[in-house]
Amino acid sequence: MPRDRNGEFEPKLIPKYQRDISGIEEKIISLYARGRSTRDIHDQLKDLYGLELSAEMVRKITDKILPQVKEWQSRPLSPIYPFVFMDCIHYKVREEGRILSRAAYVVLGVTTEGCKEILSITVGANETRKFWLGMLNDLKNRGLKDVLFFCVDGLSGFKEAISAVYPQAQIQRCVIHMLRNSFKYVNYSDLKKFSNDFKAVYNAPNEAAAYSELEGLKEKWGKSIRMQSVTGKTIGKM
Repeated sequence: MPRDRNGEFEPKLIPKYQRDISGIEEKIISLYARGRSTRDIHDQLKDLYGLELSAEMVRKITDKILPQVKEWQSRPLSPIYPFVFMDCIHYKVREEGRILSRAAYVVLGVTTEGCKEILSITVGANETRKFWLGMLNDLKNRGLKDVLFFCVDGLSGFKEAISAVYPQAQIQRCVIHMLRNSFKYVNYSDLKKFSNDFKAVYNAPNEAAAYSELEGLKEKWGKSIRMQSVTGKTIGKM
């Protein structure tokens, strides 16, 4: 650090007690966001740039974004979102020499202007109704007063958790999960043909048309699926 006799020198480009490593901090944070460990980042920086940064120094750099993350997680929300999608992403992490499963709880809202917005991302041990209930209460405390439609999967107790916090909201099961539940009764060799025929049901313009397409689907596939159930290949019937 440059010094002067009276201790009045103030650097402009690089303030006192700070380091300039030519934007390498952004590269470290980018690698960390992609799931690299601090040890992996240390090794890559040494191989690519010849920089000898300890894993502890890498950790200090990545910790700089934690206040921004906490500020984003607690930011105020709009009072109304017409649509809110809630789902969980499961992934593996290394912790204390063990590979553990973690769940990222993601809440995506659609604003009244039709724009998508991530309302919250929170990491938990696994997906549970209790954790979702806590997240819903957090959304309400941050200013989200009303939701018209929640789009969720078939997690047990999900509907009850939503009703406890937003009793007036409508709950819509995710179409993809409903399709998967239907496809599990179909022989794998027929899955592609059946899924193509089934599109006419959920792409129908109204409820009456959907029921009509479903009746046609029953006539074409019902007997085949019941035979598979009897022979033990699948369990269930259309």
